[in-house]
Amino acid sequence: MSSVSVPISKIGRGSRPDGEGSLQVQLDPDMKIGNAKVFAVYGKGGIGKSTTSSNLSAAFSKLGKRVLQIGCDPKHDSTFTLTKKLVPTVIDILESVDFHSEELRVEDFVYEGYNGVMCVEAGGPPAGTGCGGYVVGQTVKLLKEHHLLDETDVVIFDVLGDVVCGGFAAPLQHADRALIVAANDFDSIFAMNRIVQAIGAKAKNYKVRLGGVIANRSRETDQIDRFVDRVGLNRLAHFPDLDVIRRSRLKKSTLFEMESSPELEAVKAEYMRLAATLWAGTEPHAPESLKDRDIFDLLGFD
Repeated sequence: MSSVSVPISKIGRGSRPDGEGSLQVQLDPDMKIGNAKVFAVYGKGGIGKSTTSSNLSAAFSKLGKRVLQIGCDPKHDSTFTLTKKLVPTVIDILESVDFHSEELRVEDFVYEGYNGVMCVEAGGPPAGTGCGGYVVGQTVKLLKEHHLLDETDVVIFDVLGDVVCGGFAAPLQHADRALIVAANDFDSIFAMNRIVQAIGAKAKNYKVRLGGVIANRSRETDQIDRFVDRVGLNRLAHFPDLDVIRRSRLKKSTLFEMESSPELEAVKAEYMRLAATLWAGTEPHAPESLKDRDIFDLLGFD
């Protein structure tokens, strides 16, 4: 097993607990991802993380990078627009062979998507049971056993909603940079603040740092900019709420496959710019999250 949940009270003096007074999933040191640049994408549920992740993967591939996208949601729809289908999850595949991973072939759980992007859906434990961290750990273990990470340039973890428990924070243990997708509204900014807290906790023991915020589904960015200026973050990109983006999901397509228009070309250019920025490297941020009351006081119109 590549990850375990350990009560803080039972951790020995030589251990490095993540967080205080909680159950946390700790990384098996043998399961570290190799030389790839690793990004973990977080944000409020329904904010467009999968659309953002998939188009970012496509943009990296357009830059000539070898890309692997890992969906970390029981819905297993992260790679839907890349593969044109809902692919089976790693947990489903492992269950089919009674968790004898040696019986699996690469093609059983890795699917090639648009422009060569390799796609994996980790899935999740049954509702009310298990831990998402175990699922992530088993997925990374399988990928390493089959040497699929040795020649990968970019790995993108697309993570479930705004859940920041130890399990679904597990991708942060593998990532170099965490990215937050947020809209210009209170709910997604409130979720972003919680995610900032979670990333700060993981950064104490792991290399992950915040890379910045991606504004999505928003005509304006004034509220996002107000928040990031206050806590010490930066906005990496801005994607407006365009109908072509909604239609791309319905057509099971990345934006790079949709019929050209001036507004679409602008969005594609923004994705290419974002991919180039992330590949070149972003400054590590260590923002200070706000108290709930402070968010209420900060946002809105004077």
